[in-house]
Amino acid sequence: MRDVHDMYTTFKAEFPELSARISETSHAIHVDGGPLGEKTRAVIKIAAAGAAGHHTALETHLVAAREAGLTDAEILHTLLMLVSTCGFPTFMEAYSTFKRMNL
Repeated sequence: MRDVHDMYTTFKAEFPELSARISETSHAIHVDGGPLGEKTRAVIKIAAAGAAGHHTALETHLVAAREAGLTDAEILHTLLMLVSTCGFPTFMEAYSTFKRMNL
């Protein structure tokens, strides 16, 4: 996946060995770690980033979700589920991030 944020590109250039280890760990968890498919993993990442209020991460995971083939309806349903678990304000923050991105 391409770097969505310039700061991540800067981090990789400044800390190449650490970045490589993080990438290896992420691959081991996401791809080799279990039976979940790419779209399911994307839904989970959107929900986790949205619930935690990590908007930069949410932007990254929204791009990855699109690349995994998630539709607007699937992404919006994922975000809507935040209402009953995290509250309406948390949903609105995540929803606003999604809408600002114009994916």
